[in-house]
Amino acid sequence: MSLTFAPADSAVNAAPSGLPGASGHEEQKAELDSRIRTALAMGGADKLAQRRASGHLNARERIDQLLDAGSFSETGMLAVSVLPSDRESSPADAKVTGTGRIEGRRVAVVSNDMTVKGASSSAVNMRKISRLKDTANRSGMPLIFLGESSGSRVPDSLGAEAMAAAGQDPQQYCRRRETPWVSAVLGPCLGSSTWYTCLSDFVVMRKGAFLAVSSARVTSLAIGETVDPEELGGWKLHAEQTGLVDRVVGSDAEALAEIRRFLSYLPSHAGARPPSLPAAEAIAPDADKLVELVPSARSKTYDMRKVIAGIVDDGSFFNLKDRFGRAAVTGLARLNGESVGIIASNPMFKGGAMDPEACRKVTAFLVMCDSFNIPIVFLVDTPGFLVGIEGERKAAPAHIMNMIHAVQLCNVPKLSVILRKSYGQAYINMGGGRNSDAVAAWTSADASFMDPQIGVSVLYGIKREDDPARFDQLKAELARDTSAYALAGAFGVQSVIAPQQTRAWLVDGLSTHRRDRNGGIGEHEMRSWPTYL
Repeated sequence: MSLTFAPADSAVNAAPSGLPGASGHEEQKAELDSRIRTALAMGGADKLAQRRASGHLNARERIDQLLDAGSFSETGMLAVSVLPSDRESSPADAKVTGTGRIEGRRVAVVSNDMTVKGASSSAVNMRKISRLKDTANRSGMPLIFLGESSGSRVPDSLGAEAMAAAGQDPQQYCRRRETPWVSAVLGPCLGSSTWYTCLSDFVVMRKGAFLAVSSARVTSLAIGETVDPEELGGWKLHAEQTGLVDRVVGSDAEALAEIRRFLSYLPSHAGARPPSLPAAEAIAPDADKLVELVPSARSKTYDMRKVIAGIVDDGSFFNLKDRFGRAAVTGLARLNGESVGIIASNPMFKGGAMDPEACRKVTAFLVMCDSFNIPIVFLVDTPGFLVGIEGERKAAPAHIMNMIHAVQLCNVPKLSVILRKSYGQAYINMGGGRNSDAVAAWTSADASFMDPQIGVSVLYGIKREDDPARFDQLKAELARDTSAYALAGAFGVQSVIAPQQTRAWLVDGLSTHRRDRNGGIGEHEMRSWPTYL
C-alpha cells in the first residue's frame, strides 16, 4: 500500500507566468496532501509506537501484509466523525476500508484502527462498511474484516436519535453468501467486529485476542461479579466450546497468512467455480500407507486426519474447527489440483460417534461448500450417533436432522467412502445411499442398522460374559450380511475398492459428477442458512 505524500515542490509545480488561478490550485493541493498525511498518521506517533512495542501490527500494516504489494485502493480515507469536536481526532474515522488483490484476485477489506478512538463504531464508519459491502457483492469480491474494536462509540450512540439512525440499514447483518466473508479476531472485538465475525465463513483468532458481546468490565458491572476476560471471550472458549473460531494462531502475520490460504480454495463469488491448480503440480501421497494407518480390527482407533493427508494432494489439507466437535473432521483440500471439502468421522475421538457439536460443525461446513460450489468428500468410519443424557440435553435429534437436511439440500457433487463402520442414521447423514452421487466401500467396510455386537444384546438379551460361545455365534450371524460385498450386492454402494485405490476413485468420481451442464454452479438453497445453530 503505503501511500506517501510530500509537500508540493514549488520549483516543479510552479504555474507558468501569467496563468490565472495557479496559486489557488497549489494551495488546494497542499491542503489535500496535508489531510492525506493526517489520515495516514492514524492515531499519532505515540500510539503507533505503543502498538509496535506490543508486537501487534497497526491497521494499515495489516493491509500491507495481507494484500499483494501496491494493490490497495482506499475509499473513505478522509472520513471523520460527525461530531465537530472529534473531527480533528478521528482520521479515516477509525476504520480503513478499500479494495486490493490477493494472488491477483480482487478483495474488499475493512481494517479496524485501534489507535483512533479504539476503532469504535460510528455513523460514518458504518456507512463506509455498508458501501464496501455493496461493492463487494456487486463486483463479486470476498470481504475481509480485520477485527479489533471497542464497540459502539459513546456518546455518539446514546439517545433515541442515535438508535433510530442505527436501524436505517435493514440489510446490515443479512447474509446471502453472494461472496465469501472472512474475519480475523486480532484484539478486543466488541460491537460490529463481533457481529461480522459471527456472520463470516472463516474466522481466525490470535491468542490473546477477545471476542464477546460486551467487555469483561461492562459484563462485571452488569452482573455484579468479577469476570475473567479469557473465560468470557478468549480463544479457547471459541475454538473449543462455541465453535465460532476455525483456526487459532500466535501472531497477526500468521492470521493474515491463514486468510490468504483459506481464500485460495474458494471462488471470488457464488457464481464461479473454485480456483484450481494445474494437475501436473499435484503431488499424490503414498497410497500404500493407508493400509498402515487404518487398523483392520474395528475396535482399534486411529487418527482420520492422517488418512485424509494420505489421500489428498500432498500438503493441501486445511483443517477447520479442529478443536471443536472433534468426532468429526472438516476442512478444505485439493484432489488433483481441484478444491474439495472433506467431511470425515474421526475414531480418535469418541470412537467416531457423532455428537451434537460434530453435527453442528458438519452442517455449517456443508452450508459454506454448497454456497461456493465446492464438492464434498465423505470419509466414513462411525458407529453412529453418540447416545446419552448429555446429548439429549443438547437437542441431539434436532442437530442430527439439521445435518441431514443440509446434506440433502447440498447441490454440489458429493462422494462418500466407507472405510470400516457405518451404522444407523449416521450412514445416511454421512452421505450413504442416494445422499451422495457415488458411494464406495473399502473391502473392510461394514454397514448395518447397528453394531452387530450391540445388536446381539438388543435382539437376544445376551451379553458376551453370560455365554461367550452363543454370543459369538449370534454376532457372526448378524455380521454376515453387513460386509462391503453384501452392500454392493444390494447396490448400496457402487464400488468396492482397496484402500490404495481411494484417491484414484475420488479423482475419477469428481470428474464424472462435476455438474458441467450448469458450469459447476449449484442451486445454493442454503445461501441464507443461519451462520450458527
